[in-house]
Amino acid sequence: MRHAAVALLLTFAIAAPAQTMSAPSGRPAAPATKWPVKDNVYVIKNFRFGTGETLPELTLHYLTLGTPHRNAAGHVDNAILLLHGTGGNRNTLMVPQFADVLYGPGQPFDITKYFLILPDDIGQGDSSKPSDGLHMKFPQYDYEDMVRSQYVMLTEGMKVDHLRLILGTSMGCMQGWVWGEAYPTFMDALAPFACYPTELAGRNRMTRYIAMESIKNDPNWKNGEYTTPPTEGLRGAEAMLLVMGSAPLQMQKNYPTRDQAEKYVDSYMARTIPATDANNLIYYVNASRNYNPEPKLSTIVAPALWINSADDFINPPELPLAERVLPKMPKTKFILVPISDATRGHGTHTQAAVWKDYLIKFMAETEPK
Repeated sequence: MRHAAVALLLTFAIAAPAQTMSAPSGRPAAPATKWPVKDNVYVIKNFRFGTGETLPELTLHYLTLGTPHRNAAGHVDNAILLLHGTGGNRNTLMVPQFADVLYGPGQPFDITKYFLILPDDIGQGDSSKPSDGLHMKFPQYDYEDMVRSQYVMLTEGMKVDHLRLILGTSMGCMQGWVWGEAYPTFMDALAPFACYPTELAGRNRMTRYIAMESIKNDPNWKNGEYTTPPTEGLRGAEAMLLVMGSAPLQMQKNYPTRDQAEKYVDSYMARTIPATDANNLIYYVNASRNYNPEPKLSTIVAPALWINSADDFINPPELPLAERVLPKMPKTKFILVPISDATRGHGTHTQAAVWKDYLIKFMAETEPK
């Protein structure tokens, strides 16, 4: 199916407060460091979702850094797609602990060498989402829809028909596996961080279900047509997301007394609840409902660097999932980062200094001949 589209390009430099505590994927504040980014908008006409629902216009926002390089055949050969986590946006991977470690001169994603692309996924950031007006009548998107929309944006909007690398964190990690199966030769390599390539079930699904049900059981929610925000429902959802994204070692270190711990929770709620739309949260948490790349993992041909951290509450290492799936992926290198003062639980995916050396080696190993 061919999609007509329109693109708008603006140039500016980002500057904003430092990162806040993360949710399941890391819903950060905007970045603190200025980078020469370009802010872009792409509109896909009559986008059809996997459910059969359509939108007359699906609007996607994304940032770019660097300049696309075209080889002798006219194909872009230096593009890297960076995918954020649940509830994140195109600024998520612009925070200092990620961008300042990776994007500078001589670094793994040096923007004088690579062309970086950071999208707002469907339902998040400034891309099309329930809070735009459709509320719970917005199409029920999933990760496959997100990946397909990214593919259309890249190929039809940006004329990028190949990627040097796809790096994704949390939800972006899961999308990385979907990319590898849906478009196996589109990328030279994959770097999925902080997820499992298996059906999202067990405690992971339970916590997400609790967050969604907390909102739906708030009388103010009114099936999504609320006039007063369902604050108590959001409080329950945000509490669950806070726990999911937490790092026990850091929490104990930074908030060693009862008063400090409770003040942090109050501050977190005061910051996140007013900034969160209840319907958007339901949608982006539920987008993982049918994620299950495991049956087709053997179809992934791109080499992959898969990194999880041992203090990740969402993807705990005691689950024997990595051992189960790795035989299906002979080109995948799995790294379990041990707990240390440098790890941040699930949020280790954004602490680039922790895993940067692995990435440097992987980029060298997968450099096209």
